[in-house]
Parts: sequence; structure tokens; C-alpha cells
Amino acid sequence: MSFKKIDTDSLSGNVFREIGEEWMLVSAERNGVVNTMTASWGGMGVLWKENVAFVFIRPQRYTYEFTENSEYMTLSFFGGEYKKELSYLGTHSGRDEDKVAAVNFHHTKVDGHPTFEEAERVFVCRKLYSDMIKEECFIDTSMLSCYEKKDYHRVYVVKVETVYTKE
Repeated sequence: MSFKKIDTDSLSGNVFREIGEEWMLVSAERNGVVNTMTASWGGMGVLWKENVAFVFIRPQRYTYEFTENSEYMTLSFFGGEYKKELSYLGTHSGRDEDKVAAVNFHHTKVDGHPTFEEAERVFVCRKLYSDMIKEECFIDTSMLSCYEKKDYHRVYVVKVETVYTKE
């Protein structure tokens, strides 16, 4: 399977549905090893005159080690076709098993960065900024119910450098 590069101006779709309901994989590489996790939180927009995405990862996730140690990450979208596989990838750790093999996904690269042949669309992103979500910064404290264990996410603002779609 191959991908073709597209211009961000040609993107269409509903980012709320794609991230919140269909989910995405966040992937990064460290020392030649790739790890991925499913994400249903995030966003896309414009910040600092750049097309960006917002990615949230808890520090206890194995993928966190990879995103912290890599300048780049990819966001891979599957169009809702692989919910069962994405659910598995979000509930199992790459520390414990080859979870990508368990769902029969196939590694590939775009611009030298990891993704999967099964993806419909891939965003190659470069980190611009990161910070931890902090309890004291919540204005609407009802959102703290998402953090019963006080296991706050790190938020990454990443520049969308290239976008690929399946050919």
C-alpha cells in the first residue's frame, strides 16, 4: 500500500468525529523501535501561524517515552473501519507485547516516520511545544472528573508538516 502527499487545503471532514468517535493512532520512533497508542482526545487548528494538532498523552503510557524522545510523531486515521483493532491498541501496552502484530497491522513509513499500511490518512507532525495539564489551571473544575487518579496528560502542540492519503 502506498500513500500520496496532499495539500492541507484539500482536507475535508469532521475532526470532532474523526478524533472523538473514529479515533487515531499516535506513533513515534525511538532508537529504531516504533510504538503507537490509540487517542480519542485531541484537536486541530491554527496556532502561531501554523497548522497544528493538539495531542494528549499520559506519562504512564509507553508511547510517552517515544514522543518525549522524538522530534516527530504521526497521527494516523483509519476512517472508522478498524475500531476493534484501535480499541486493542489502546488497551494493550507495547511494553508487554507486539500489539501491532496482534491486530495484524503492517508498519510502513512516510517521510521516514512510522505509520501503518491500513491507515486512510497520515499527518506527519513536528513538536513545537509541550506542557503538563495542571489541576490548578482548570477554570471549570468539573473537568477534573476525567482525572480521578490525578494522572494528568502532557499536551503537545505539533506542527502538521505533511499530510498523506492512501492511494
